[in-house]
Amino acid sequence: MIEGGIPSELPEGWVRVRLDEVAEVRLGRQRSPKNHSGTQMRPYLRAANVGWNGLKLDDVKEMNFTDDEVAIYRLKKGDIVLSEASGSASEVGKPAIWNDEISDCCLQNTLIRVRSYGVDPHYLLYFLRSEAIRGAFVEHSRGVGIHHIGSARLAAWQVPVPPVEEQRRIVAAIEEQLSRLEAGDRSVADALRKTAQYSVLVAQKLLQLEQPASSWPIVRIGDIAKVGSGSTPLRSRQEYYEGGDIPWVTSSLVNESYVDGVSQYITKKALEETSLRLLPPGTLLVAMYGEGKTRGKCTELRIWATTNQACASIALKPEFESRRPWVKAALQAKYEENRKLSSGGVQKNLNLSVIRAIEIPIPPLDEQDRILCELDEQSRAALRLQDEAKLVMQRSATLRHALLTQAFAGRLVRQGPADEPADALLARIRTEREAAGAASSGRRSPRRAPVQRKRTPDTADVNDTPPPLLSDGLALATATQPTLDLEIPS
Repeated sequence: MIEGGIPSELPEGWVRVRLDEVAEVRLGRQRSPKNHSGTQMRPYLRAANVGWNGLKLDDVKEMNFTDDEVAIYRLKKGDIVLSEASGSASEVGKPAIWNDEISDCCLQNTLIRVRSYGVDPHYLLYFLRSEAIRGAFVEHSRGVGIHHIGSARLAAWQVPVPPVEEQRRIVAAIEEQLSRLEAGDRSVADALRKTAQYSVLVAQKLLQLEQPASSWPIVRIGDIAKVGSGSTPLRSRQEYYEGGDIPWVTSSLVNESYVDGVSQYITKKALEETSLRLLPPGTLLVAMYGEGKTRGKCTELRIWATTNQACASIALKPEFESRRPWVKAALQAKYEENRKLSSGGVQKNLNLSVIRAIEIPIPPLDEQDRILCELDEQSRAALRLQDEAKLVMQRSATLRHALLTQAFAGRLVRQGPADEPADALLARIRTEREAAGAASSGRRSPRRAPVQRKRTPDTADVNDTPPPLLSDGLALATATQPTLDLEIPS
């Protein structure tokens, strides 16, 4: 039988335990205004510092930790940190391992620290990652909007523990296969990058955007179109939004080639009482704001809509309407160049004057149509390559999931008959913990009456819903574990 995925009869020498039997599970310290400054400022990790491919340490914050707090919350090499909560279900429980990258670093309560008592930390890391990838943590999380796993539920999580030597073999096998998958992913990502660069270069050449002296006339956007922007009606005026049926476009939609639908609407009253204008299909939009890739992007409306102030609208004059596909292609090909025209302090933006001043060449109509046809063929070829690359990446993710699933079902590596069984490791951990507890209790001050605490997901009992085991309907692993051949080319 299989209970949730981990075989009910584990391979010989394995044991199934609660996580807190083999590791300390501790929530980080809560942020507080009083700790934003002080004489003992120290770096700390938060959920934003944990990525699927490891820690992201380019933006590490500081807050005040006393020496006593440091003794509790400081990270040590081999500690695993997990995202305790997230508004995105796929991010809950995402783990990474700490390797002393920053001295004297602590953690915030958006993270849970798992400190192994004797199990290989990398074995625990890959097991917890497997659980996060398959969605087990979010399935058993709590909260509305923000999903919390909670340290109490994590502490009770069921963990299959093999002998120590087998743990090391499993980790080595996982890392060998993952290194191959990561090398393949890097190759695919590089191919995608080169495809995108090639597409831009082809467009610039065909449109004669990079030629110092084009044989075609050069015009400014402001000479061939009416350029404007939208606005954001007062959010405090519910009558501007509630029950609205007029599409309202924000700059996030400009990343697509066309706008066919929106997620936000305004009312007729908002249209009548504000500076908003209803724009017809065929209007081109250019994003003027945005720190990411949005600023400078160009799209085309295929519906009647209004926009916010972050979008510049380009409505071509009637005599230039036949130039719309050309103007759109030129603005898309000049994306990087147009972004460099931004101005401002912390957040650089484009403005309507800059949009009006953008120059593009205008060829004869027959030449325009020929070039656009060739450009369309090139674009379709690039899209096919991108689709194939995405499929390869999806297969890579599937292989990762299969690799981890097999590892923790006892199917990735063979067992060693001479390996010390895991229950001996567990007994040793218990003995060491009891000894450490006895030594610690001898130094304690007289016990005080417990303070009544408010029950939270982290202090509440967890007996109502036991943590899940692995799920995937795997066949029972037997005492002899066949080596898995993933057929990943070297």
